[in-house]
Amino acid sequence: MTVRLAIRVGPGSSRTRVGGGHGDALVVKVTARAVEGKATEAALKAVAEALGVPRRDIRLVSGASGRDKVIDVEGDVSQLTSKIDELRGS
Repeated sequence: MTVRLAIRVGPGSSRTRVGGGHGDALVVKVTARAVEGKATEAALKAVAEALGVPRRDIRLVSGASGRDKVIDVEGDVSQLTSKIDELRGS
């Protein structure tokens, strides 16, 4: 099954971190700069690691060039939802 998730990417951070919220979006801070999609790819890898799923199970739906992105995550919906809520601090 698939979970659709909004993320807010903060490129150029001092360290990579997944957690917190920005509206309905999960905040993802990455060290990569927003150049040639590097921050987007770093964010997708960070989310995959935080959720405990392989990177191949995450697909960018929209927002390739902006900070606000929408992704689809394949996996067990109840486990993913629980982990996402935990990361948001809900």
